[in-house]
Amino acid sequence: MRLGMFGGRSGAATIAELSHKRSKRRWPVRLLVAFLLTIAVFSGLALVIGCLLSGPHYSGPVSDHFDDRRFHNPEDTRHRSPREVLRWLATRNPGPWPRWVESPPGPPPPKRIDEGIRVTFVNHATVLIQTGGLNLLTDPVWSERASPSRFIGPRRVRPPGIRFEDLPPIDVVVVSHNHYDHLDLPTLKRLAQAHDPLFVVGLGNAALLQKAGIARVRELDWWQSLSPDKSLTITAVPARHFSARGLCDRDATLWAGYYLNGPDGAVYFAGDTGYGVHFERIRKRLGAPRLALLPIGAFRPHWFMARVHLSPADAIRAMKALGARHALAIHFGTFPLADDGMEEPAIRLRELLAAHPAPRPDFRILDFGAGWSLPPAKNSDAALPATTRPGPS
Repeated sequence: MRLGMFGGRSGAATIAELSHKRSKRRWPVRLLVAFLLTIAVFSGLALVIGCLLSGPHYSGPVSDHFDDRRFHNPEDTRHRSPREVLRWLATRNPGPWPRWVESPPGPPPPKRIDEGIRVTFVNHATVLIQTGGLNLLTDPVWSERASPSRFIGPRRVRPPGIRFEDLPPIDVVVVSHNHYDHLDLPTLKRLAQAHDPLFVVGLGNAALLQKAGIARVRELDWWQSLSPDKSLTITAVPARHFSARGLCDRDATLWAGYYLNGPDGAVYFAGDTGYGVHFERIRKRLGAPRLALLPIGAFRPHWFMARVHLSPADAIRAMKALGARHALAIHFGTFPLADDGMEEPAIRLRELLAAHPAPRPDFRILDFGAGWSLPPAKNSDAALPATTRPGPS
């Protein structure tokens, strides 16, 4: 007697084989679904963590660079699109960075100077400025990483050029914006405990410092000023950059440069910025600074970075637009942040200066921990007095 197609043992075997084939066909689908679910879960966790790391949001009146929610630049406010970010990531060609460069710290700076201007290059955008009997620090970073974590994120490749313990008494700290390589809360808290300086920040950033227990904080909008001492006026000035501590606070607080006008001329600290019309506006409104501290690193690829970072060539253009008599290179050789190698910005700047027609700009590249002194200024060498509206109380 013949059994039906699905009868008997042969039918049972056929059913098992078909079931096995269907099961095999389902596995790629199941794996794909599991993979997509895993990505979704991790993306959700990353978004949650990124938003938890986000800083405060400024709340205040609308202005020509604040729309009641976000700050924006004087020009070209569009951020890079996800497509452009993917293009950069897919075509990256990073230059060499060593794991570590051992270098001894520079000598302790003088406690104070009464005449002239002295600057000491510590690392990255951290510079000690001494003038008019006051000591100021710009964007101080002594931490190992420019990151919210001790374990991931850009790690320094060399020690700070000056030991924290060798700092002179610090009177004022200016912070340009809230990126981790410029606003380093562990260092700011150390400075508050050891020196109790006045911290000057852009709009919206005081809340972050105060939450960390730092009480002496003043916020400034662009073109607002304050005078911590009768000999010095600090004015916040525009920059072409952006702000964010996490994924949910993009442009929620203000970024700025600072124009420090003292008895021996003005020092301009650019912070982090791309090239733009703000350099000429600063000169027109406040006068040509005697010394400009200009970033030269994290510039490659230029098509991607130029909106928010100066290249060495852009830094020379900025010096000329400002009318600065002297310039100091900053923002290089400490943290790997873009595709230029550790020594590439300094090498490129030296090449451009060597090829520059006379008169060659006095644009210095200091060793980490080295100091540079400008003598007392003559009347013709000092900056014009600042004319600004007063800062908030």
